[in-house]
Amino acid sequence: MNRQLIRSYILIVAVAIFLFTVPVAFTLTKQLRDDTAVSVLREAKTMALLLGNGDGTSCDALEQMAQAYRTETPGRVEATPTNGCVPKLPRPENDAALAQALKGEKPAPDWGADFIWGKELVVTVPARASGEGGAVRIVYSTKDMTARLWQIWGFRAGLAVIVLAAAAAIGAFAARRITAPLRELNGMASKFSDGDLTARSPVTGPPETQTLARTLNQGAERLDTLVASQRIFVADASHQLRTPLTALRLSLDNIADGVDDEFVREDVEQATAEVVRMSRLVNGLLVLARAEAKVTAAEPLSLPDIVDERLAVWRPAADERGVTVALRGSADGRLLVLTSPGHLDQVLDNVLSNALEVSPDGGTITVRMEQQGEEVVLSVLDEGPGMSDPEKSRAFDRFWRGQGLTGRSGSGLGLAVVKQLVTDDGGTVTLRDAPGGGLCVEIRLRAANR
Repeated sequence: MNRQLIRSYILIVAVAIFLFTVPVAFTLTKQLRDDTAVSVLREAKTMALLLGNGDGTSCDALEQMAQAYRTETPGRVEATPTNGCVPKLPRPENDAALAQALKGEKPAPDWGADFIWGKELVVTVPARASGEGGAVRIVYSTKDMTARLWQIWGFRAGLAVIVLAAAAAIGAFAARRITAPLRELNGMASKFSDGDLTARSPVTGPPETQTLARTLNQGAERLDTLVASQRIFVADASHQLRTPLTALRLSLDNIADGVDDEFVREDVEQATAEVVRMSRLVNGLLVLARAEAKVTAAEPLSLPDIVDERLAVWRPAADERGVTVALRGSADGRLLVLTSPGHLDQVLDNVLSNALEVSPDGGTITVRMEQQGEEVVLSVLDEGPGMSDPEKSRAFDRFWRGQGLTGRSGSGLGLAVVKQLVTDDGGTVTLRDAPGGGLCVEIRLRAANR
């Protein structure tokens, strides 16, 4: 927007300069041309009078005047002889203008070109002597006039450049002053999009931007209030739902311990399994609700450090199944990503849990890290049965569960949580087939400046 305002300001000034300067320059050019033509014509008429007198004194005066004119001006004098005067001057070229002058007519000055002028101005004036026609011609070089013309146009061109430069500087200053409130609004919006719900914009600038700033601040206040209310609700729901489920499970366990009837014990065990499943489902819903409710600002964090920490937690569980967890890619802490604290930990926990669940005993889970331009790609590959294209399209739906190797034991919320957390950090997550079979979970996050 600053560049557009500056360009518009310069364009307006350039049009004004063109409309006022160019006509003045053309007027000065025409005035220079007319003044020169009048001066040369006046001198030519004076010399024609001397030639027309036809006596020796006038002829000598003509020669002296022609010599002085050649010395003082860039012009030269040419004349035709008459009965009374044969001047020692060059003879003019026999052309149409000379023929008109010899007949007593007055030809127009010849500038040598229609546009501005040529190299020479030719003025031919008739003279009469003893009834015989004569003529005087002045050939005036326009070299000095051309230099003067360049001074006229060059001065105005240089002045126009200086004015445009000053207009650009003034326009840049004015544009920054005009767009300062918009930059403040943009800064507030950037902080808001990064999760800082406390960001507010100062109410400054013209009335329009002040109204916009107040509206955005009011919307931010309302959204902050709603998110805070949702967080409180999630915390209360976590406490209120987990406590009765835990108490119910303990009660069922006590009942199972005190019952001798095999059929009753079987019913109690089924009820206990459903309570366990419900507890798992409630935990997953609470995690997803927290992910949706929690809005925090992304920070530059070391991806290798986070990956190493989570792999250290999951390797013991993998070792029990004989599953190897291999790490590929950058192993130092210089690979930074923009993510909210704790998000990537939950993402890796869910992805590694799913990979370990579907991996066969003795299989391998491969974790890869690499930077591609302005993105960092984190991939988790397993050797499980993989997914078909229809299953991949539904994998991020809530409560959808794949078959895997261990049956439908999950809650169907793991990948939904992963997608929610990655999306909140401005990234993307996709599923594709792993080389050699299995599934590849590819997570793309924004790279942070080192």
